[in-house]
This record gives sequence, structure tokens and C-alpha cells, in this order.
Amino acid sequence: MKNRLLVAVFFLIMVFLKTAVYGQGTIFTKATKLMGSRFEITLVCEPQQSYDYLAMATEEISRIEKIISSWDPASETSAINRNAGIAPVKVSKMLYDLIQRCQRISKITSGAFDISYAAIDPIWVFDGSMTSFPTSEDLAASIENIGYEKIILDAQAQTVFLKNKGMKIGFGAIGKGFAADATKLLLISKGVQAGIINASGDLTTWGEKPDGTHWQVGISNPENPSKVFSWFPVINAAVATSGNYEKYVTLNAKRYSHIIDPRTGLPVEGLKSVTVFAPKAELADALATATFIMGVDVGMATLAQLPGISCIVIDAQNNIYYSKDLKVERVKNK
Repeated sequence: MKNRLLVAVFFLIMVFLKTAVYGQGTIFTKATKLMGSRFEITLVCEPQQSYDYLAMATEEISRIEKIISSWDPASETSAINRNAGIAPVKVSKMLYDLIQRCQRISKITSGAFDISYAAIDPIWVFDGSMTSFPTSEDLAASIENIGYEKIILDAQAQTVFLKNKGMKIGFGAIGKGFAADATKLLLISKGVQAGIINASGDLTTWGEKPDGTHWQVGISNPENPSKVFSWFPVINAAVATSGNYEKYVTLNAKRYSHIIDPRTGLPVEGLKSVTVFAPKAELADALATATFIMGVDVGMATLAQLPGISCIVIDAQNNIYYSKDLKVERVKNK
């Protein structure tokens, strides 16, 4: 549902495995494809430990993918979807807790974020094969199977039940952020002093570079994604961006974004990008999508009520809006 693409420009040139020496330490970076996306793992650690840590991070992301992927028929998520309208499915605590957090975000955003959006996936296709607008009947049938309140959780039995047959859940709008957070916590527990987990733009950081400076994140210009218009420090925090300009479908000479409002089944209009800064990548990930769907006024007003959350919103007319607590003077125009 969401394409992470604006938050990936670093001061490092990422290759499969690259090292760089700064001050008293060494930075190691590995880029690889996981969860169907590009992950870039950057660590500050001792050289003799780098391969073990990087392998550990890759294994953790792969482990999470096997649980939350809706494309893997052996995953817990696929089991939930297969049993929609039939029976509850007992799941791991990790997945149960994730779904519970997703429901909380759905309530906060009045359904703009909703993991049951997956029921509409077959209706909108963004691989170039779609040639006509979905029928009203198809849209109505899909919307009938969307609704976070129809995801029934049983804490005691640790089960998940999708109320309607035909319902599906998917973690495209939060899964990579969740994996980045989990990998960060694992590496910290193993003694890695600093690093970045960049899951195709869902990015989380901890610690500092060996020279004592902060990690930086570049916000790209929606009109020219290869150019960074602003840089921000990311200090033991996370950032994610939703943008509408690289993944879309053109029907009857009109371009439709891949970001779909789960409440209507229709592509969202009016914004070009939303960047959210948050304590955790999964939260930044989910709120970036939700804010894009809610729009400037409702989206920013909603985020303003959440502690530790900031955002940058660019509308269709290229107007830029900043959270009140995000100091504009911190921006360095490029």
C-alpha cells in the first residue's frame, strides 16, 4: 500500500558491504534484499565482529518475514487469512502484540491506517497491467471486508480471528518498520554501540557516528527524487516517508496514487509526500501512511496530539508544512 522512497539519502554511498573509518571507530554497511525490499544495515563496531553482527541482523529480518508475510503460505499471517470467517488462529506473542498495536493506531487515525486494507489489493494493481477503473461493485465488495474492528483478538487464547470470509490482513504499511525496530533492539542487546537500519526508507538509528556527530537523513524533493532539499539529524529515533510519485497507475489520462484510503477503496489525492519522525520505525511507518490519507489539516492535528511525533507534509501544490515542534531553522537547503 505504501512505497517508502523519500528517506534514503545518506552521507554514505551504500554498496553490498562497505567500510569507512571515522574518528576512533569503523562503520560497516551491508545492503541486501529482504521482505521484498532493499535493506541497508549500517553498524559502528569492531572489525572482527562486523560480519557476525551483519549476519545476525539479516537472520532476524528473515525470521520476522516468515511470520508476518502474507505472501508466504507457511506464515502465521497467511494462516489467519486462510481462516477468515472460519476460525480463530493461535499466533506467536510477537504477531499478536503487533496486531494489537496496529488496532490502536487504527483507532487513533479513525481507520486511515488499517491492516485489513489487504482485501482491496486485487482491485488496484500498480505493475503496469491495470487498464480500467475498478467497478463500483468490486470496490463495494472489497470495502465490505475492510475494517480493523472486524479483527477479533482474544488475549487469553492469544488468537486472531477475521470476522468476514474474504477478509485479509497485510503489514505493508508497518512491517518493514517493525522489522527495523526489532533488529535494532537485537543488535543493541549484543553490544553494537551505534547504527542505522534502513528498510527502504523506514529508518531507525541509535548512538552516534564514531566522530561524535549525529546520523543525518535527507528528505528528497518530490519533483526530483534524486535531489535532497532538507537534511535533519535523527537522534536515537526513527523516520519514514510516504510518497505518491513513483508508484501509480494512469487511467483515462489521470494518474492515481498507490496509496489507497481503506475507508473508501480509492486512491488518495492532494498530497505528494509525508515524512514522520517518531521514537520507533513501526510507528513512523504507520503514521506516515495514515497522515497521507487523512490530509494536511486532520493528519497534522492528529499527530500534534501524539508525544514525540513530528512531521513534514508536502501538498500537491508543493506547499511545505512542518510540525510546530520541528524547527525550520534545522533545515539546510540543498
